[in-house]
Amino acid sequence: MKKADARILKEVQKNARMATKAIDALSGKVYEDDFALQLSRQSLKYAEIGNKAADRLLAGHMSPYRDNAVEDMMLVGGIHTNTLFNTSTSHIAEMVIQGTNRGITEMCKVLNANENAGKYALEIARELMDFEEQNIEHLKKYL
Repeated sequence: MKKADARILKEVQKNARMATKAIDALSGKVYEDDFALQLSRQSLKYAEIGNKAADRLLAGHMSPYRDNAVEDMMLVGGIHTNTLFNTSTSHIAEMVIQGTNRGITEMCKVLNANENAGKYALEIARELMDFEEQNIEHLKKYL
């Protein structure tokens, strides 16, 4: 496996894990059933895409992305701080959209820095980015 493939797949895995952790941190603050269901579906799909990337890394005898405890604490702490006084559906949807946009931006940076990556890594990255763009469209109705 090329290093470019591994970098892209690790970024996919990181992006998926961060999104899943953010949704988990928000799930107790969501009181609208339809919105909670939407977030749960997103979390499952993120896990599926992240697992695809991890499986491909392991098949290529590369180590998968490892969680960073400091990043995790900053993410969850930021979510709790940002929802301390406002847990409205609109506010939470806006937070998720902003996080998703950051994920797309980071994925674009990694793709641009690893242009010579193989087809499979690029397909998984594109699947993640397409999914995130769809999520943004779905979440706009909750703003």
